[in-house]
Amino acid sequence: MAQGSKPGEGGHLPGEKVNEMIAHVRYATPGVGLISPPPLHDIYSIEDLKQLIFDLKSANPDADVNVKLVSEDGIGTIAAGVAKANADVLHVSGHSGGTGASPKTSIKNAGLPWELGLAEANQFLRMTGMRDRVRLSVDGGFKTGRDVAVAAALGAEEYVFGTGSLVSSGCVMARQCHENTCPVGVATQDPDLRDRFPGEPDHVVNYMTFVARELREIMAELGVTELDDLIGRPALLSQRETGHPRADQLDLSPILADPGPEPRHKVREQDHPGVDDHFDRDLLDAVEPAIEHGESVRLDREVSNADRAVGTLLSGEIADRVGLDGLLDGTIQLGLTGTAGQSFGAFCKQGVSLDLTGAANDYVGKGLAGGRLTVRPPDRAAFDPAENVVVGNVALYGATDGELYVNGRAGERFAVRNSGATAVVEGVGDHGCEYMTGGIVAVLGETGTNFAAGMSGGVAYVHDPDGELAARANTGMVTLSELAEKDERVLRRLLENHVARTDSERASDLLADWPATCSAFTKVMPDAYSRVIEEEGREDVRDSPPAAVNDAPATGSTASAVTDD
Repeated sequence: MAQGSKPGEGGHLPGEKVNEMIAHVRYATPGVGLISPPPLHDIYSIEDLKQLIFDLKSANPDADVNVKLVSEDGIGTIAAGVAKANADVLHVSGHSGGTGASPKTSIKNAGLPWELGLAEANQFLRMTGMRDRVRLSVDGGFKTGRDVAVAAALGAEEYVFGTGSLVSSGCVMARQCHENTCPVGVATQDPDLRDRFPGEPDHVVNYMTFVARELREIMAELGVTELDDLIGRPALLSQRETGHPRADQLDLSPILADPGPEPRHKVREQDHPGVDDHFDRDLLDAVEPAIEHGESVRLDREVSNADRAVGTLLSGEIADRVGLDGLLDGTIQLGLTGTAGQSFGAFCKQGVSLDLTGAANDYVGKGLAGGRLTVRPPDRAAFDPAENVVVGNVALYGATDGELYVNGRAGERFAVRNSGATAVVEGVGDHGCEYMTGGIVAVLGETGTNFAAGMSGGVAYVHDPDGELAARANTGMVTLSELAEKDERVLRRLLENHVARTDSERASDLLADWPATCSAFTKVMPDAYSRVIEEEGREDVRDSPPAAVNDAPATGSTASAVTDD
């Protein structure tokens, strides 16, 4: 949820540090700077966080979900909410540690010691009876076995070492991580500097071994033989007399207070309702021929708004058994009718097509990873799709690949942090394409305010016949311009696919008068992205638009398809 060394602040990775490796990992373009916004734009409440945890557990039911909070006054209430949201691990991050890339004002003035946050979180969880179902983890400049002993007594079960491990590997804390000039090759992408890195795995192993030895010695002095017997026992700690007139006036009794009833640590598994009876469970047997043998499968189902993260568990199964590249395009086609719940198609993998006739709630296509989603109203709908919202807020958040076609409008924050997906939508709310780093988005209608804020990659096409986009867009990092010939080809492909997949009347009308349509659209392109394409010959997302619907490759490995009505 935030960084302990600079809570409430984001980060910026300069373009000169975004090399091929980092760009590959971040689904970005080499040479283009990356912005990490301070908030997570899919989370504005505990309910939003609970939905994300459900999405992650649906993608991988065997994984633990760790939620990181920062040490601050009031963290206990937040910790209780996180436990109620069904997190498996709750992490408390203190103000110390972190990298030298943090601003000096943050390093010296932001954040609070981990002891304060850990004590409050543990006490609140104990008092509310929720301590037994989450593990408590902590970091914040841990260096010694004594740090571990204090953290354990204050309630933590896991202890994270960052800076200490780096120092044991050769870091000299030059505090120039952001300059790409690390003298010992730790925090740099310069190959000559990286060759100076002196670290060996044994260095970290030895360091941790000595930390553990010191911890054992402290435990022996306390008469404790098992670490579990030390966890959550602040009575074993006492405040020191320093002899300093101001320090001795400090009252640490709230930190050392008895937290309340047992248990003192996690003793039972966290609840994850809805995962065992997930919508996708009924699909797994039917799609077995597709996963195991690559055969084409077509299924038809009804959904309701109680069916959350449809397609997510299925995609996780594909990733686990087939691999991250997924299946051939369109191997599994799922036709759905109704109103889908939150996170429709979240993390949807290559080879899965979800075609929804109806509407969907928030987070459509969150983390889309190669799949194809279509949403369109039923033919009997008594409203104009182009003028009505059919998918909720934060669609395509963090998508990395795939396609989304929406015959209707979307809510706010459409395609925030989109890193590679292609989308066609008939209108969006505020903050569309915010922090986008890749992909293509075509908006066939109006946009809200603050469009393209922080957008550093990809391209957007907005229907703007009256020239109003200039007043609605955030042009701090982008330029608005007319379409070039390449843009016209890409936009036409997107509109043709949109008509073929959703029967969009608006897209049909735009195609019918193509010269007028081209003059009515505005291209939104990030300045840095445009520069590296022109000057460095970097990959241009417009050179690889989605395949035309009629040109899509044959799916599956057999001539006949498996169907299930």
